[in-house]
Amino acid sequence: MSNTTPAVVNPTSYLTLHYRLATADGTDLITTFTGNPATLMLGQGQLAPFLEACLLGMAEGSHQSFDLAPAQAFGERNPDLVRDVSRATLDENSAPDADYKIGDLVDFAAPGGGRFAGVLRELREDSATFDFNHPLAGQAVKFEVKLISVL
Repeated sequence: MSNTTPAVVNPTSYLTLHYRLATADGTDLITTFTGNPATLMLGQGQLAPFLEACLLGMAEGSHQSFDLAPAQAFGERNPDLVRDVSRATLDENSAPDADYKIGDLVDFAAPGGGRFAGVLRELREDSATFDFNHPLAGQAVKFEVKLISVL
């Protein structure tokens, strides 16, 4: 009888797993439990770092749920990330004739070549107000994992 201990997740593990990210009240944001499991390599940015941190040390075959406070998940809301953007900047970063509505997520070019997105909160003649907080900032989330294999 072999006495093999199951493989354990480390920071560079290659995993096959089912996972579910949900709001604190249980509304699914994303789930693989209803379809095919996900396959991913840790440390490659495929999962948010705080989700990867939950997986570290989990043994192959285990099934766990994590309740994450906002500070452990997407962070607290930062009022400094609610910013006014000039209409010129908005037009430069959008499709011609874009018809924006309050609540739309708009993608911007960042100085230095990156991208960032904000949710439109208010649209005026010469400017607009965007919330650049992550849409889940300030919210507690549930993270459920069923670890199928660890390589």
